[in-house]
Formats: sequence, structure tokens, C-alpha cells
Amino acid sequence: MKTPILASLMPRILCTVTNDLTYDQRMIRICGSLARAGYEVLLVGRRRPASRPLRKEPFEQKRLSCFFDKGKLFYLEYNLRLFFFLLATPFDVVCSVDLDTILPGFLSSRIKGKPCVYDAHEYFTEVPEVVRRPAVKRIWEGVARFTIPRLAYAYTVGPGLARLLEERYGTPFAVIRNVPLPIAGPPKSPEPTAGAPIILYQGALNEGRGLEWAIEAMQEVEGAVLWLAGEGDLSANLRRRVQELGLESKVQFLGFIPPNELQALTSKAYIGLNLLENKGLSYYYSLANKAFDYIQAGVPSLNMAFPEYIQLQQEFGVFILLESLSAPAISRAIDGLLRDEEKYQRIRSNCLEAGKSLNWEKEEKRLLAFYQQISLP
Repeated sequence: MKTPILASLMPRILCTVTNDLTYDQRMIRICGSLARAGYEVLLVGRRRPASRPLRKEPFEQKRLSCFFDKGKLFYLEYNLRLFFFLLATPFDVVCSVDLDTILPGFLSSRIKGKPCVYDAHEYFTEVPEVVRRPAVKRIWEGVARFTIPRLAYAYTVGPGLARLLEERYGTPFAVIRNVPLPIAGPPKSPEPTAGAPIILYQGALNEGRGLEWAIEAMQEVEGAVLWLAGEGDLSANLRRRVQELGLESKVQFLGFIPPNELQALTSKAYIGLNLLENKGLSYYYSLANKAFDYIQAGVPSLNMAFPEYIQLQQEFGVFILLESLSAPAISRAIDGLLRDEEKYQRIRSNCLEAGKSLNWEKEEKRLLAFYQQISLP
């Protein structure tokens, strides 16, 4: 007989990712909520050469060490190590976060007769890094078609992606949005830095994030500075581009910011950036956490006119939406917000109001309801 998961004694959930855990705001929130609800939770990632010590959390954390740090050999090695780790580690449910950890989770769950949950943070086979490499895309699509249709439990970050994934693989996807914790107390007004308003991008410095255009746009933006909080595949190229354009006084690279410090940093910003290129369905139907972070902090932000952002804009009026991605379009939008105080304050007020409902305090109820309906053997 199968029983609801909450009826068992201290169910053990293993969540698996390929990052080193330190900066994964999303999984820290999810695992923290599950742990506080009474689950025994272990979050598994990998150790990297520059990994910082892990912060104490209400759940367990484990890093697997690998010889390879990136590329095909890394994914092969990590999946093998993760598979044998899952075989040797007791669990009641394994939650595979994104397609790059689903195969070990799926196979180990079948061998042990336990449920496997698929947490699709993105449409993995449609991210730019995969779309432009047909052979790689075929491999990951094969993994997806082998595993996802055989799963009973899955969720993703937005309704658009949920519909796409359901249509593609036939598995129903719940929606659990990647929204932040509510800010304690009223958000502060943006703080000036040397008299200059801060334009903030937070997140990975990777392909398809519009960062090259944002940097070029700063040539035409006067009286403001651009802060880039994060690192990624384009870190070196972007730093080089800033030097080539002579923008060192206007563009600052902050590096990785720990999740517990990011909310305070975001509250200092005057304008937020979330500029995705339309290089695949994953980005086109995305609902990035940074968009919600800006809303929660009362920071008007520039986003692309993609379906999920259009819907949020129609409901809450919290964005400036760009129809096309270019340096002139970005600079015009920034200049418009810098010069029109009435418009800026109207959007900021809308953000503060929307933040009362678009926060993790509300969203975690969906997460807990999702896990409550999982049945154990």
C-alpha cells in the first residue's frame, strides 16, 4: 500500500545539482522550507577548486569531488559519481534539479523503488549553450526523452515552461516560482554611490544574458554606474570589453555575492537588469529569479517583452519591457527612468505592492503541497 509522503517518519529527500551549493539561492530556499516542514533533507552538489566553506543551513549539504571541472568529461564523471553516491545513500525521494542530474536520480530511484522528482529550473535542451551545439543537444534530448515521460512528479518555475514541457514529454508539471524571501521591514530607498545611481545586474555572466549590450549602452548613459554581481563563462571577455571601451569608471565587477548578502545589495540599486536574448525557448519562456528579486526590493527593472514578463507587467506594472535587445534600446530605457522621476516612483510603488504577494512566504505553500501529494511505496 502506498501512503502520502508526510505519513512516513522523517522522510529523507535528496536534492541534486551540479553547482557547488554556495550561491544557489533557489535550492537554499527550497531545501530550507522542506527541512523546516519536518523533512530530512540532503542537498548534493560538487566541490570546485575555488569553493568557499559552506554556511550552516537547516539541512544537510554534501559536495562530491571531481577530477574534471567542465565540459563533457565533467558531466560524465559527475553523473557517475552521483549515481554511485545515490545508490549508497538512503533516501525516500530523490529530486533531480535540471537535466544534468536527472539520469543518476532516475536510475537510482528505479533500482531502489523510490519516487524521483524532476525540478526543471530551465528548459535545459533550449538554453543557448546547448542550442548552438546540435550534437550536445541530441544527447541531452535523448536523456530527457528516456527519463521525463517515465516520471510522475515534476515542477518548473513558470506556467509557460510548464506548458511547453508537458506538451513535449507528456508529464504534468506543477509551477513553483523562484521568488525571494520577503524583505524584513519596509525596503529602503536606493542609496547613491559617489552621487551616481546604481544599475544592477545580478546572476551568471553567461551567454545570452544581454551583458555585452548593457556594457556598450553605458557609453551613452550619463550620471549612473553599472554593477555586475556574479561570474561566469563570459567574465574575462566582459572585463576585457570594459577596458576596450574605456568604461572602467562606469562599470564595476563585484564577483560572486553570497545569497545572504545579495538582498541588501539589490536594495541599493536604482534600476535592475534582466536582459535575455531570444536564443532558445528556455530564455523566451523564462521567469528569472532576479526579476522577482528586483520587485521585492522595490527596484524598477528592464526586462525583455517575453510572454511571462508581459503577463507580470499587465498584472503589476513593475517593469520596463524592451521589444528588441540593443545598446541604444537599453540606454534609452535607462535614460528614461533616470530623467522621469514620476514614472520611476510609480513603478517603484507597484514593485513594493507586488512584492507582498510575489515572495517565498507565499510560494513555499505550493512547494509543500507538491511534496505532500507524493506517495511512498
